[in-house]
Amino acid sequence: MPVGLAVLAVSEVLLRSHDLAGGFAALLLLALATTVPLPFVLGSGSGSGRFARSGAAVAISAACVLSLVPFGMLTVGGVVAQLVCVYVLGRAGATTLGGLFVLPYVVIALAGHEDPTRIVAVLVATLASAAAATGIAHHVRSTALAHSVTEQAFADTLLEHAARGERARIARELHDVVAHHISMIAVQAETARLTTPGLPAEGATRLLTIGDTARTALTEMRRLLGVLREDAHTGVQRRPQPGLRQLIELVDESRDAAGSRTRLIVSGAVTTLDPGIEVTAYRIVQEALTNARRHAPGAAVDVELRYGDNDLAVRVRDNGPGQPATHNSGHGLLGMRERAATVGGTLRTGPAPGGGFLVEARLPVNPDDDEEAPA
Repeated sequence: MPVGLAVLAVSEVLLRSHDLAGGFAALLLLALATTVPLPFVLGSGSGSGRFARSGAAVAISAACVLSLVPFGMLTVGGVVAQLVCVYVLGRAGATTLGGLFVLPYVVIALAGHEDPTRIVAVLVATLASAAAATGIAHHVRSTALAHSVTEQAFADTLLEHAARGERARIARELHDVVAHHISMIAVQAETARLTTPGLPAEGATRLLTIGDTARTALTEMRRLLGVLREDAHTGVQRRPQPGLRQLIELVDESRDAAGSRTRLIVSGAVTTLDPGIEVTAYRIVQEALTNARRHAPGAAVDVELRYGDNDLAVRVRDNGPGQPATHNSGHGLLGMRERAATVGGTLRTGPAPGGGFLVEARLPVNPDDDEEAPA
C-alpha cells in the first residue's frame, strides 16, 4: 500500500503540474514525504519501533500540512496516508498523538484561508477524527477482550487450585476413617493368631500375613497423607473426624452465630452409617450452613436428614432471597460436589420451590451390597 500511495501522489502532482505557478519540485518532494514513511507507521510497535512509528507519523503529518498551507494542494495519497497514521496511532493506544495530528487541520479551517484550502482542511479534519475514533474503539475492544481472557484464565486457575485443595482435605479425612478400619484389621488378625486355641500353623501364618499387610497399607497411607498435607501447607490435625452425632452441636453453633432459627429434622430409622458417609454428610451440612449465613443472613434454615434403605438424603434449605450471583461465585458448592462424588453420591443446588435456596445430597449407604447383588 505505501508504494501505491507514493505512485498515486507523484502522479497527481505530475498531472496538475500545468496548474502550478511554481514550486513543482517542492511539491514533488512533499508528495513523497507524505507517503514514503508510511511503512514505518505500519511496522512493529514494540521497543524502538514505537519511536520509529511516532517519528514517521510526525513526518507524514508535517509534510501534509506544508503541502496544504503554502501550496494549497494535498494529494489523495497524502490524505490516505494521514488517515492511516491517525487510525494506527489510535489503535495502538497513542490517542494524544493521534489527536494532535487533527489539530492543525482545524486551525487551517478556522484561520481564514482560501476556500479550496479550507474545504480540504475541513474534509481532512473530519475524516481524521473519524479514523482516530475508529482506531481508539478498536483498541478499547482489544484491551477489554485481552483483560477478559486474562480474568477468565485467572478464575479457572483459582477454581482448579480450590478443587485440588478440597480433594486434599477430603483425602485426609477419608484417610483418618480408613486408617481406623485397617488398624482394626491388623489388631484383630494378631489377636486371633495369639488367642485362638489349636490354630493350625497354616492359619497362624495367614493371620500373620494379614496383619503385616494391613500394617504395610497403613504405613503407605500415612506416607501419602504426609505428601497431601505438605502440598496443602496445612498442619496435622489429631482429632476424630465428625459424624452425624455432632450435627446437633453444629446446628446449635449455627443458630448462635446467625441469630436466626435453625432446625434439625430427622426422619427414617436412624442407624450408624459408614464413617466416610457420615463425614461427607456432616461437611456438606457445615458448608451449606456457612453459605446460608454468608448469603442469606437472618434467614431461617432447615436441616433435614432422611434415612432410607439405600441412601441418606441431606437437605439444607433457607428462606432467603433465593440464588444471588454470589451463591455460585465461591468454591463452597464445588467442595460439596467433590465430597458427594467421593462416596458415589449426587448433589443438587439451586432455588428452592416457593423461595429460598436448597442444597440436596443423596449419599448411598450400602454401595457394596448393590454391586454384589445378583442380576
